[in-house]
Amino acid sequence: MAEMSVIWLRVAAALYSVGLLHAILTLVRKREHLFRVALTAMSIGAVLHAVSIVEEGLAMNHCPITNFYETFSMCAFLITVLFLFVYWRYQTESLSVFIFPLVFVMTMVATLGNPTETWTSPVVRNAWLDVHIVLVLLGYAALAFTAGAALLYLFQERELKNKKPRKFYYRLPPLGTLDELIFRSMALGFVLITLAVIAGVTWAAIELKTDWISQPKIAISFFTWGVYMAMVVLRVAAGWRGRKAALMVIAVVGLSAITWVAHARLGDLLLKP
Repeated sequence: MAEMSVIWLRVAAALYSVGLLHAILTLVRKREHLFRVALTAMSIGAVLHAVSIVEEGLAMNHCPITNFYETFSMCAFLITVLFLFVYWRYQTESLSVFIFPLVFVMTMVATLGNPTETWTSPVVRNAWLDVHIVLVLLGYAALAFTAGAALLYLFQERELKNKKPRKFYYRLPPLGTLDELIFRSMALGFVLITLAVIAGVTWAAIELKTDWISQPKIAISFFTWGVYMAMVVLRVAAGWRGRKAALMVIAVVGLSAITWVAHARLGDLLLKP
């Protein structure tokens, strides 16, 4: 990528991070924060993103969609423009919880076409890796708690349909409370997994340079994150609750288990000097 286009793209990614912060606060606190600020930042970021794409096209003398990074950049830009148009036309904010993290992650990945040459020190390298691992473990813990609440929800719902529920039924919290627990832990898990993906992809890009794209475990991680995000969107935007939400949670837990297995031997690679 052309040097100036990379700079504009990184500035755009920094502005898009405000949207990510808005989505995190909205999910964790279940009310919207910073939307106007995030919308302004996203709008300015879209302008700079457009500048980056134009400069890249002029410098390379072709439409900048010829490789993985350029395509991701273009897709992120088009998604941003489409969201801004939809918001201008319909004044709907609910999609921002889905769109803002997606655009930020895609743009961040696009900037990795020119990764940092090396780590500043082994201490920074190991600390970054430790942060990634801790975030993954915390995210999985939140997801496991979500799955537990979902199973209890399904059990209690089944018992309600019986004329004579078992004694254990009376020890469970109300369905409304379980549904709230599912949402809270789901939202927290999504935030942690999103931050873990950002940290992990950045680490891999510096450690493996452009070879990180060919790692199957990275692709599986992105797929799992995408399904997790779809679950959150269905809950927040489409209003999925109760049984639908519980079944979706269990499906995501299964995919997360596959992701964990794919990374089972990752530690051996990461601990190499």
